[in-house]
Amino acid sequence: MIERANEAVTLEVKNIWKKCFTNEDARYIEYFFNNVYQPEYVYVAKEEGQVVASICRIPHAFVFNHRVLQASMISKLAELPEKRKEGYAKELLETVLDACEHTELLTLIQADHPEFYKQYGFESVYTRCCYTLTRENVKRITNYGCAYEPSPLDMLKVYSSFIRRFNGFYARDIDYFVRLKKEITARGGKIVAYYNGKNQIQGYATILLEGKEAKVEECIYLNAMALTKLVNAALQERAIINLHVSEAENLSVLFPDAEKKEYASVMVRLNDYALYARLFNEKIKDVGDAFKISEKPLNLNEFI
Repeated sequence: MIERANEAVTLEVKNIWKKCFTNEDARYIEYFFNNVYQPEYVYVAKEEGQVVASICRIPHAFVFNHRVLQASMISKLAELPEKRKEGYAKELLETVLDACEHTELLTLIQADHPEFYKQYGFESVYTRCCYTLTRENVKRITNYGCAYEPSPLDMLKVYSSFIRRFNGFYARDIDYFVRLKKEITARGGKIVAYYNGKNQIQGYATILLEGKEAKVEECIYLNAMALTKLVNAALQERAIINLHVSEAENLSVLFPDAEKKEYASVMVRLNDYALYARLFNEKIKDVGDAFKISEKPLNLNEFI
């Protein structure tokens, strides 16, 4: 039986996550259930009163070509290991997508299993790049102007300036950055910011420590100096840095010798082609067409 979750099944949903997402940082799971999770975001499949599978759907305001569209991100489709191949995941996904079709224009999902999600109408639209950096790849400069723990308001200010270059992103507010700071702290990471001589924030980077390497999951910067300062700060944490940015950010000019890998990050399902076509006054026959009309490069860095 498929139903919306309630408070009574929260612990069961959490336990399914722990059993299924063994590569997930346990600290992130605790953060999510303490700060993000709401029962109404989740659908569950039950067998004899027990939750055996779940899926998460979190609503978001999505900014595209100067319009704010209703959308959601689907994530954490999970089944108890002993219940796999019994059809629960398929039934959950189909139920959620039916709800999406009646309430929103776009539905997003992480591109972890693109071939599986294509059969449900999802298409890859957003690619990210990972630059692997070492000290040899980055010009050494002082950390003057760098500071840890920037305020949510400062982060919002610099992000708002940075994101003007892009299109296709979540509408963020100050509460978003309050949660982001809690998340990075919960995952044992750090946030470093760079301020210019007028004490104006010019960028920030989230740094997650992963063994002998560090992952810069988000890097927001207004100029090359800010980016270089932030990368140098990250290199003080670990000798190898994996810097993740949008496909449109060609950092090979600044780091010509760095290894670069591209990967599909987000897939999108368009729930009403006719409405989308009328909204943007364009002919739309597939998801690719829907995003070809983008006036600027896409930058969607969210995961939930």
